[in-house]
Amino acid sequence: MYFQNSSDRLKKIFGNPAWSLIAAFGTYFCMYGYRKPYTAAAYTDAGLWGLSYKFGMIIAQTIGYVLAKWIGIKFVSEIRPSRRIGTIIALIGFAEAMLLLFALAPRPWNLMFMLLNGLPLGVIFGLVLSFLEGRKQTEFLIAGLCASFILSDGVSKSVGAFLLTVGVNENWMPFVAGLVFLLPALLFIAMLACVPRPSDMDISSRSAREPMTAADRWHFFNKYTPGLIAIIAIYLFVTLLRSVRADFALELWAGLGYKQTPQLFTTSELIVSFCVILITGLAVLIKNHYQAFSLSMFTTFTGFLILLLALTGLYGGMGKFTFMVLVGLGVYLPYVAVHAVIFERLIAITREHATVSFLMYVVDSVGYTGYIGLMFLRYFTHTADSILSLFLQICLFLGIAGLLLVLFSYLYFKTKLKPYVQRNAKLSAG
Repeated sequence: MYFQNSSDRLKKIFGNPAWSLIAAFGTYFCMYGYRKPYTAAAYTDAGLWGLSYKFGMIIAQTIGYVLAKWIGIKFVSEIRPSRRIGTIIALIGFAEAMLLLFALAPRPWNLMFMLLNGLPLGVIFGLVLSFLEGRKQTEFLIAGLCASFILSDGVSKSVGAFLLTVGVNENWMPFVAGLVFLLPALLFIAMLACVPRPSDMDISSRSAREPMTAADRWHFFNKYTPGLIAIIAIYLFVTLLRSVRADFALELWAGLGYKQTPQLFTTSELIVSFCVILITGLAVLIKNHYQAFSLSMFTTFTGFLILLLALTGLYGGMGKFTFMVLVGLGVYLPYVAVHAVIFERLIAITREHATVSFLMYVVDSVGYTGYIGLMFLRYFTHTADSILSLFLQICLFLGIAGLLLVLFSYLYFKTKLKPYVQRNAKLSAG
């Protein structure tokens, strides 16, 4: 009887949404400790072919990350649940080993190890996301997961900046930062391993999320092509803005007149993550899938509007710190809406054989490929514009284009999903 009661208590704890949220948040938060700390350093050396060394590091890691996203469309959508945890541990271990080789190898040839570092890290998000989708609390859980990479982006930079201030060499700093995150990462992964599969009630509400075949993937994409292409473009825009803002945070803050301080990165992202998780997580309260889907479209539209208003405010004398926070909010509202609500509720409405993980890797692969293209365009056109100037320009252009695409996507799905909405209404009435 004692062991039965203990087992029941453990199942209740592991099945609590708070447990799932902490496990997923912590796992992905720690993953950033293997990806972003190096961006807090200047790396002023010359790299290959006359390009800056830091630019080479960002491009190398992003290429690895992009390759992982394209591979992940198949890998993440097909992997069996029983293999997820072991795969996450192996991928983090490989990423840290590449940081060790990066520290040992001479510059600039160690850039190859930065590419190999990005390759495993690009797969982890989809594996963690797979534990959260298809549940009644999915929006809240994924919003929390997304908050992890908003906040961890700043924290990992703060850790990197702190290590530099205590005398850690630039080459060794990324590896040492990885060691700092190692034990917490293992703890949260162990928690993630205890998260149960979606319940029968979850499946009844949201649909089963089973591994997909190539035929399943093509069927879903072909059926909703125009709307999905619009969402891909929206996601591409916010990925470009988010990536420039994250990878060149040091240069952006400096351009705005701020000195490098570890606290600055964390403070701004803490404010942004709190607002985004609060706004996006509220979708979990909306039981009607189409209403939640429509609200997420409105949230996405609002994000682009905030972005444009922040630009207007900057030129009108708004505080620079406020500007960076508002830009972060404007970028992350659409970014997290796609992650947490749009795809989740689209699948729940149609009850197609699909997963959020699959759709996220489609948009991620395009988003990061576009970011590499932007970086190469900037450097190979030899523009004299600063990073801040470039960032302000793309904020204006992509903000306007994003508003138009959201309107198109909303109108497309309003028509496309009408039969499903009517069918679901009849089933609810019956």
